Amino acid sequence: MKVLIDANVLYPTVMREVVLGVAAAGVFEPQWSDRILEEWARAAARLGPEGEAQARGEIAMLSARWGRANVRYAPELEARLWLPDPADVHVLAAAIAGSSDIILTSNAKDFPRNILAEEGLSRADPDGFLLGCFEAQPEAVSHAGHAVLAEARRLSGDTWTMRSLMKKARLPRLGKALERHG
Repeated sequence: MKVLIDANVLYPTVMREVVLGVAAAGVFEPQWSDRILEEWARAAARLGPEGEAQARGEIAMLSARWGRANVRYAPELEARLWLPDPADVHVLAAAIAGSSDIILTSNAKDFPRNILAEEGLSRADPDGFLLGCFEAQPEAVSHAGHAVLAEARRLSGDTWTMRSLMKKARLPRLGKALERHG
């Protein structure tokens, strides 16, 4: 399954790390475009120069690790597409060019299901998508979640619980399922 990951899923660190941890376990194949990665870097720039520099470093590591994930497309593809927010058309174009199955985004309103269906695509929110992955492959998703939890504890010095970390990362249903799983 090919999943195009929108910038609003890549930018929040915990969400990105869980999503990519699940991808690394072989549950799905991640995809993005240069423009999506640039949106992530620009969003991080709002935190200051350090935020952008860190994001660009993470993007470089991501690109090196997932060499086949970057989707390119002809600019003409965007011209035939329409979405409620014209600034999101590039995401749809990348998904079509990459033969994606799903667009993973926190922005449901700008990706209407009927328009995506015309292109053979569906849309998923990160929490629902990861919960579905957990139901299909609990060990893989649990391993990814626990690795992110351990790293969050190490970096912050806080005693995060799975549920509290995932809730803060806007993944509450996944956090509840992972906590029950142990």
